[in-house]
Formats: sequence, C-alpha cells, structure tokens
Amino acid sequence: MAAYHEMMTKTSRSLPMHALFDAQYQASRAQVDVPLAVRRDRLHRIKRILDDDGAALAAAVQADFGVRSPAMTEVADVFIIRSLLSHLSKHLARWMKPVKVATPVYLAPATAHIHRQPLGVVGIISPWNYPIQMALAPAATALAAGNRVLLKPSEMTPRTSALLADRIHHHFAADEFAVIEGDAAVAAQFAGLPFDHLFFTGSTAIGRKVAAEAAGNLTPTTLELGGKSPCIIDRSCNLDDAAVKIAHGKLLNAGQTCIAPDYLLLPRGREMAFEPAFAAAVARLFPRIVGNPDYASIQNDRHFARQQELLADARAKGATLRTIDPRPGTDSSLAGSQRQMPPVLVYGAEPGMRIMEEEIFGPILPVVLYDTVSEVIETINSRPRPLALYWFGDDEKVLGRILSQTVSGGVTVNDTLLHIAHENLPFGGVGDSGWGAYHGHTGFLRFTHEKSVFTQSRLGVGHLFYPPYGLRFDQVIGMLRRML
Repeated sequence: MAAYHEMMTKTSRSLPMHALFDAQYQASRAQVDVPLAVRRDRLHRIKRILDDDGAALAAAVQADFGVRSPAMTEVADVFIIRSLLSHLSKHLARWMKPVKVATPVYLAPATAHIHRQPLGVVGIISPWNYPIQMALAPAATALAAGNRVLLKPSEMTPRTSALLADRIHHHFAADEFAVIEGDAAVAAQFAGLPFDHLFFTGSTAIGRKVAAEAAGNLTPTTLELGGKSPCIIDRSCNLDDAAVKIAHGKLLNAGQTCIAPDYLLLPRGREMAFEPAFAAAVARLFPRIVGNPDYASIQNDRHFARQQELLADARAKGATLRTIDPRPGTDSSLAGSQRQMPPVLVYGAEPGMRIMEEEIFGPILPVVLYDTVSEVIETINSRPRPLALYWFGDDEKVLGRILSQTVSGGVTVNDTLLHIAHENLPFGGVGDSGWGAYHGHTGFLRFTHEKSVFTQSRLGVGHLFYPPYGLRFDQVIGMLRRML
C-alpha cells in the first residue's frame, strides 16, 4: 500500500487534467465506503502541511501580494483551517453514523434511516485573496466527507499555488487529492469535468460561467460569490466602537475580502462625527499606510488601477472623496509601486456610480445617508442579495426589523466578518452572492449524499393499499384521513 501511495504521489505531478480526474473517479467508485480512520488520516495530512510548511506558505502569499503580513495570513488563512480541522476531527465519527428517522403511521411498523455516503469526486476552484484558506477549507471538508478532491487554485497567486500543489502532491496520492495549475482557460476546462460536485469561490460574473459549464454535466455546484455587503449604523450606535470594527473589517487584506463591508448606511447628520471616528480607527490599526507591513497591497497592478478608476468615476459624477491617511504626504510613487492604497470615504454615493454597482474589493467605503429604518430596508432590498450584512447599534427592535425584512447570506451584529469564523454557522450566499453553504456540519452535509433507506417489516400492511380497490380500501383510507 505504501508503494502504491508513493507511486500515485509521484504520478500526480505529471498526469494531465483528465487523467487525474479519471484516476479519482475510478478510485471513488472502487472504494465507495471510506472508513473513519482514512478520513481522519487525510485531515491529519492537511494539518501536517500547515505544521511543516505554514511559514513557507505565508512567505509565498507575501511574495504574490507584494505586501501581505505573514501574521495576517496566519490568522485569516492558517488559523481558520486549523480550527476547521479540529472541528471536523472532533465531530466526524458522529456525523458519519446513519440517522434514524421516524416512520409515519401508515407505513408502520417499517423502519427508515438516512445512510451518509461520499459524493465521489469534488472539484474546487479557489480564489487569490485568501489563497490558502479558500483552497484548503473546502478541500478538508470534502475529504472529511470521504470524497476525492481535485483543486484548481488561482493563477493570480502563482507562488502560493505552486507551493500548495507541491505540498499536496507530497502528502497525497493522485487519486486522493491533487492540484491542477493553470490560467482561466484551464479553469474553464476544469469546470467542464463531470464532477460529483463542483465548489467555486470568486466573482458573480465568473460564477455564472462556472455554473453554465457545470450544467452541461448536471454537476451540482456550490458558488461562494461576492456582492455588495451593507454595513448599517443605527442611531443607537456608539460610533467610536463601531468605527474600529468597521475599519478592521473593511481594511483587512486592504478590502480584498468577499464579506468586507462594501458600503455604509449612516444616519443623516452623523457624517461629521463618523469621519473623525473612522480616521482615528484607521490610525489606531495602521499608524501609517505606505511601508506598513501590516497593511496589504492591492494584489496586482490591474486591480490597483481599477480602484483609481472607481474613485475617478465617483468624483466625476459628483461624489466627495475623503482620503484617510494617518501620515499624509507620503511619496505617491512609492505608494503606487507597493500598491498600498489608503482608505477612502466617498460621500454622495449614488446609484449609477460604479462604486454602487460593482463589488469594490478594495479600501473604498461609499457612505449612503438615510433618514428612516424603512429607507435602509428599501435600499438593501432594491439590490441583489448580499453575501453579508452588518448592523451596529443597541436598539433590539430595529435589529429585529433588519433581520426579518432583509435577506443576506450571513449577518454579524456589532462587529464585522466574524460569522465566517463560527464553525456551527453555515457560510454561503443567496441569489447573486451564491448558493449553497459550507463550514462545519453544514459543509459535511454539502459534500455528502444522504441516501434514504426504507426497511419493510414482515408485519407490514402495505398490501392494504394494493388493487383491486373496493370497500376495504375505502375503509383504510377513511381511517387514515381521520388520523392525519
């Protein structure tokens, strides 16, 4: 067995995409029932990658971004996966067990249960913004559910993707867990493979293309997409406390986070108080922007240029821009070369501006003023449903209205981002922000086939429903109608 594993590990470095898929497909059909020990061993091998190569992976992410603190990668990528691995390992034995279900009276005394099985081969297309977490978290969950995994990491972070591929191929046989590297054309071919499930994280526009490719094979998908996540400040809110949490959520990874607050809904008249509170929060978190190792770069030149285009469009359409820089006057050429962009508040943000129509994915925060809670709800509901929603305040009645009258993938109250770190909460979008959810038990079930099993008793009375129909049938149906 060890020799086979070594052979398959070496093979994974050279097999083309379709051959890798075929190897996993055949293996998944040859071993339908994947024992608990095998699943736990695969999770342990992912942990080995983090233990042995976590520092090297963080350095690769740093090199791919230009500026990206290894400490940030530790907390936002590696720690999240460690927490997930611990949660999966702790609960896996219970989750794998058959689940007994109650049998309705008209089928008694038969019994029934749900038998949980792996789907087979799971494909994962992961993004560049959190290139370790967003690759290994769904992969670990799929492996815990007993599946084989084929991963296509982002070409935008080539050093990280190459190192992940090398480490995965070192620890896993090709028919267990393998990596396909390549550009967007490779990703399109990858999405067209007849997976048993395809998991994609990325933009809404690309998500539509992935779903279309998968539909040709009737491949079920999970789409974790972006969107414009609103952040609401209620009139009951403590601005100083909220500003720090909003600044952290917005500026983590320089705003390149799918659940970052995308626009701020602020009570009219409080804009003069919010701006200094936000500026103080930025200075507390990042005493300087350019040259600060804790403040991430915009990932590449094209994305940096897009941020400037978004601001130029807003300014041209009447918006007022406020750059928040604790040390203004920094050499602009240095800022451009490192792509460390100071946060910008945009007042007068209106529909029709690109910042209000497109996901920003950077340190720009449009400010939308409101007068009533009904106006807030109408603003949110007039847009595609967001991946996340944030609310700050102490008024429970207002919070109740927001929760009951808006729809979003997830919500964090009086903070930002943290619902994604709670393993007992499903994480996923709705509508344009995606479909399907994962994390914890929800993720395990997402990658599991729940097979219905009905066992008839020797004392079963199903024959009472057989033809020929007549008086006996009418009496049985009449009795059941009275009981139900």
